[in-house]
Amino acid sequence: MPVILRTRGAAAAVLITAFGLGLGGCDALDPTNLFADKYKPEVVQDTPADKLYSEGLAKMEDSDYEGAVKKFDSLDKQYAYSDWSRRALLMTAYANYEGQKYDDAITASKRYLQRHPASKDAAYAQYLMAMSQYKQIPDVTRDQDRSEKALVALQELVQKYPTSEYSTDAKAKIQITRDQLAGKEMEVGRYYLERRNFPAAINRFRDVVSKYQTTRHAEEALERLTEAYMALGITAEAQNSAAVLGHNFPDSPWYKDAHALLQNGGLEPREEKSSFLSKIYSSVMGRTAAAQ
Repeated sequence: MPVILRTRGAAAAVLITAFGLGLGGCDALDPTNLFADKYKPEVVQDTPADKLYSEGLAKMEDSDYEGAVKKFDSLDKQYAYSDWSRRALLMTAYANYEGQKYDDAITASKRYLQRHPASKDAAYAQYLMAMSQYKQIPDVTRDQDRSEKALVALQELVQKYPTSEYSTDAKAKIQITRDQLAGKEMEVGRYYLERRNFPAAINRFRDVVSKYQTTRHAEEALERLTEAYMALGITAEAQNSAAVLGHNFPDSPWYKDAHALLQNGGLEPREEKSSFLSKIYSSVMGRTAAAQ
């Protein structure tokens, strides 16, 4: 039985455990001990695990997520390395997520995955971690570090737990996150294009096409490449960009703009099959056909 000895006026309590000794065998309680009158013994009973867990759930139902976290933390500490501890750690992550304490939810989820990587709830812990990153994705005008982290966590979920019930949702959010990252690249590319820094703009638009070619920004990126190459007088690349755009998105208004731009310069779209852009979209279409 744990015995807490408290020093009157002291800020901290000293916890000692009596191994096979009765209270009468403790020197601190010996009436002849000079310090005996300074200590007051107090027996601390552990709260049953199921009671702590139920109290945590009750806090969750009342939307007292901070209170729930405290209950689950206490359960984790009192019953370390037990199945109750495992369940409490997962609920700590969930309570933090529901309470919008996303960084705390990420920390708890990571701890769960480190301790219980093969458990039946590992996929859910990964999902909580990914969603906690996803919920913090900022608007496209700001730094996209959270978007990058969300993408990595979502991809890990799909790769490690492809048959889990969370995989389908993760795939949808991967596409949304990729679209967000592409949007940021487009914003920067347009900034350079407006300031006639064409090489820098081209680098950004090429990144969109190479990394995020299945997002809604790909069509505009190809048209902007056509613009930038025409402005630099690199007409062959401009023709190729427009041709790849027309081949893959023939009904796109961006293709109409690119085609009109070339015609104004007395040119027509012309695809170079060995080009960087052609190879990317040949690969994408090949993967799409194989998936179907």
